[in-house]
Amino acid sequence: MILATSPWWSTAPAVGAALGYLVLAWGSQRLGRGPTSGLMLAVWLLHGLALLAALAVTPARFGFATTLSVTAWLVLTVYAIETRLYPQLATRWTLAGLGAPAVLLALLFPGQTYPALLSGWLPLHWAFGVASYGLLGVAVAHAWMMQRSEQQMRSGQPSSQALPLLMLERITFRFVGAAFALLTLTLFAGVYFSWLLHASGWAWTHKTVFTLLSWVVLGVLLLGRWRYGWRGWRAARMLYLAAGLLLLGYVGSRFVLEVLLQRVPV
Repeated sequence: MILATSPWWSTAPAVGAALGYLVLAWGSQRLGRGPTSGLMLAVWLLHGLALLAALAVTPARFGFATTLSVTAWLVLTVYAIETRLYPQLATRWTLAGLGAPAVLLALLFPGQTYPALLSGWLPLHWAFGVASYGLLGVAVAHAWMMQRSEQQMRSGQPSSQALPLLMLERITFRFVGAAFALLTLTLFAGVYFSWLLHASGWAWTHKTVFTLLSWVVLGVLLLGRWRYGWRGWRAARMLYLAAGLLLLGYVGSRFVLEVLLQRVPV
């Protein structure tokens, strides 16, 4: 069953986190810095509790919505830490607005059950994959800020981004490199578990193809950055392409299988 009734200890923190994200997204300017920071911490904790309650059930459940929820939590976690390290980095409360639908989707679509794991190391493969989603999401957010700052600079408008453009660019590519490394580990782990799941060995599924394409695009982007100094619009578009392919690779294919076709993904 895709749409499931979640227990109250999972529903309550998820609803609280979603409401908190909405308040942060549309009312943070009126609350002031102190109350906003406190609310952000409370929302972050509620979101984490909702994820913990959803992932700690037996048998284990996982799906496209859970992946989106964990990704949103990771993106906001990294960005919150980064604003502490770089106070001049403008806070983008629009990111908080993305947390609300992610939390609610995970509540409505908890995913398929996995009664028995073929290996105790399988959750590590999931962890690598979700972490690569999160880091790539952070890189995309920084690329968007980088493009916005560059546009304002070219048009002569005062920049809403206090962080220097070159520093923002370096930070963006650090996240791209980290995402590429984790995605590489995810693919290696996927090769191993594919031999466990399929008697014929490697399975060329939609998820595999899109993930490999995303990995190739990221690799080309990093190579072009190192060898030819790629930057600006070209680099940002390649990053968006890689993120879109990765999103189609797991979230997209799982959404089609779980929701549209009502099939149990393997």
